[in-house]
Order: sequence, then structure tokens, then C-alpha cells
Amino acid sequence: MADKKYVMVIDLKLCIGCHTCAIACKQGNNLPNEVWWNRVMTFGGPTMDTPHGVFPNLKMSFLTLNCQHCDDPPCVKACPAEATYKREDGLVMQDYDTCLGCRMCIMACPYNDVRTYNENHPQYYLDFPVGDQSAKEQQKGTVSKCTFCYHRLDAGLSPNCIEVCPVRARSFGDIADSDSDVSKLLEARTHTQLLADKGTKPSVFYLI
Repeated sequence: MADKKYVMVIDLKLCIGCHTCAIACKQGNNLPNEVWWNRVMTFGGPTMDTPHGVFPNLKMSFLTLNCQHCDDPPCVKACPAEATYKREDGLVMQDYDTCLGCRMCIMACPYNDVRTYNENHPQYYLDFPVGDQSAKEQQKGTVSKCTFCYHRLDAGLSPNCIEVCPVRARSFGDIADSDSDVSKLLEARTHTQLLADKGTKPSVFYLI
């Protein structure tokens, strides 16, 4: 595991804003009713999925947003209980059993709304759990966020959002492996990272 460095690559030219990744993330991780670890943002009109401009000159594009699994994560430094920590393969994790619910990690993170605080006992529309059996159960009074589906990675599988993208706009893999798909994509295409000037060194890359 120590030799790996997992990253996610998202092709902004291919993304159609279908929200399939967000729904697969929510379902696969059995997230509570109002909790979303993966969101789809619209660059266009004033509301989601609306274009900018006047017909027929309309424009609309999308940006999916989740925890950036930074290589230098400020959330880890801010957590007084060491509940937020970084694995050797680059994944930034949250230990619910250790989390104090102080939300210092949320305040330290420069990326808005990628973490959720479960103030109350998690509520679900269904009376039975859905998704991956190995998904960690949510707890009251803790912070949760995207984990790159670590339980699937540890089982040799890809994250849920990668599996379901209908246009293959999302890729995931080991950037330390020069033959991996993500390494080849980043070598061949112009790309950017969100708030790179903050020095967090995000592990999510956007092809432009």
C-alpha cells in the first residue's frame, strides 16, 4: 500500500451532469437522507441544470465536487483527536469512533461542503441499509466525507462513482504507476486542480 498514490481524474469535457456518480456514492455508502459526499455543480444559470444565455446561444457545463484527498491536508492538522488522518496510499480518512464532532476539520478545509456533520442520529427514507455491506455505518455527532470508497479499494474494486459513469468521464488509479490510466491521462491532457494555490496538493485532477 505504501507504494501507491491514488488519484481521481475527471474529464470536464465529457461530464454531462447526470448525477449518476452522486447517487451511486450516496447509495453505495448508505448515506443518510440529506448527506451527499459527491455533488454536481452547474456552471450556467442561477439554479442547478439550467443554462446561461439567451436561446439559441446557451452554455452549460458541470463540475463534480467531493473531498479532494489532499496530499497536504489541512483537516488532518486541525483535528485535535487525530480522527482525521491520511493513509499511506493518499486517502484522507475519518474515524467516527474517535471523532469529537468539534468540526475543526470542516473549518480548516478550503473546499466548501465536502464534509457533513451528523448533528442528529442518521435518518433514512428506507428501513433497511442499502449499498455495500462493508460501508461504514454513520454515527451521530461525527463528521463524514468521501473516502474514495476505501472499503472497495481494499477489496480490489473501484470506487462506486467510477463504476457507474455512463460517459467514462471519471478515472481512478495509482499515479505512482506510470502505466496506469490516470498517469497516461495526466501526461496527455491539460489539467487543473481546485484551489491549487492553497498548497493542499489535491488528489483530484480535472481535465480541461
